[in-house]
Amino acid sequence: MQLELNALFKHYWHKQNPFQAIEQLQGEIYRSLEARKTLRFEIEGQSFFIKIHRGVGWLEIIDNLLRLRLPVLGAKNEYDAIHALEHLKIDTMTIAAYGQKGWNPAQQQSFIITEDLINIISLEDYCLSWKTQKPVFNFKYRLIEKVAYISRTLHNNGINHRDYYICHFLMDISIGRDKLTADNIKLSLIDLHRAQIRKHTPLRWRVKDIGSLYYSAMDIGLTRRDFFRFMKWYDNTSLKQCLTQNKPFWQKVEQQGQKLWQRKQRKGDAIA
Repeated sequence: MQLELNALFKHYWHKQNPFQAIEQLQGEIYRSLEARKTLRFEIEGQSFFIKIHRGVGWLEIIDNLLRLRLPVLGAKNEYDAIHALEHLKIDTMTIAAYGQKGWNPAQQQSFIITEDLINIISLEDYCLSWKTQKPVFNFKYRLIEKVAYISRTLHNNGINHRDYYICHFLMDISIGRDKLTADNIKLSLIDLHRAQIRKHTPLRWRVKDIGSLYYSAMDIGLTRRDFFRFMKWYDNTSLKQCLTQNKPFWQKVEQQGQKLWQRKQRKGDAIA
């Protein structure tokens, strides 16, 4: 068994079994499935999120392996990804507690508690008005550069997200939305439970991440030049090289984005 608790939870769960205590937590349920539950709760005036994993079962594991996918067995995936982002100086969630027990991968129990990010807004919500109200150019310019930098840093260090949409970028607005400038943008990347970490990020997973990002930003009022700026900063090279030497990659990204867009039109709802 592995268990890590910060000072608050060491005090709060003194002489309690954390794996029993988490089942008694009350709050706002965001997701409740047989194998996983996500809950927002408060302790002593502080807000937290918990993801409880109860084991995915052998059928889920076998199904993922047949699809050539590594199954997400529990909270350790997100635990490792958060630490990896912290190492790379990319803002993300802060772990308050983590636990894992059981040797059987199909029945392994685990949980992760992270501090609630307050005074934030997702990029999806923040950019909703851009189609009708153009943002300050320098601010938009720097924001695109920031997202491209995070994307490049992840992929160049062997990390891919697998749910890489603009809704999972949270912008700090604690100083007030009207006081945000190009010089004080702070973005946190969340929802890392499906992230993968290797020595090198395979091409197909780079394409899937950036294609998903492209799809989620298609309808927020960005211009063709804005997409070119992202390409240049992601590749960390000239636009000419993006459109010549790296052209096959960007063609695959566009195809992935268009595929997601067409699927959304058929299903009539968002893909996430």
